[in-house]
Amino acid sequence: MDKTEPQVADNPEASRFEITVDGALAGFADYRLNGPRISFTHTEIDPAFEGRGLGSTLVRAALDAARDAGLSVLPFCPFVKRYIERHPDYLDLVPTDQRARFSLDGGKTAE
Repeated sequence: MDKTEPQVADNPEASRFEITVDGALAGFADYRLNGPRISFTHTEIDPAFEGRGLGSTLVRAALDAARDAGLSVLPFCPFVKRYIERHPDYLDLVPTDQRARFSLDGGKTAE
């Protein structure tokens, strides 16, 4: 029972963030860098690792890395888009003029 916490790392040579569990690749989030913007294009979790919340862990780490690098995010990947919808504290990463393109322009709730 010496399970380690999932690890997320950027693999710039492959243009993706990867999540590993006990040293095994469990999934990845592909991206394209274009100047100050990062476009997330596809996220995939190996079926053997599904149901553990690893997709959310992966996307959260990737979005945090984008924020730390000062990048704006274009969520072409439906999973990344849904994650931002469910976690509006990441909405600021999507440029205001791009939100309608991803149907993220109506996500603010009244407080």
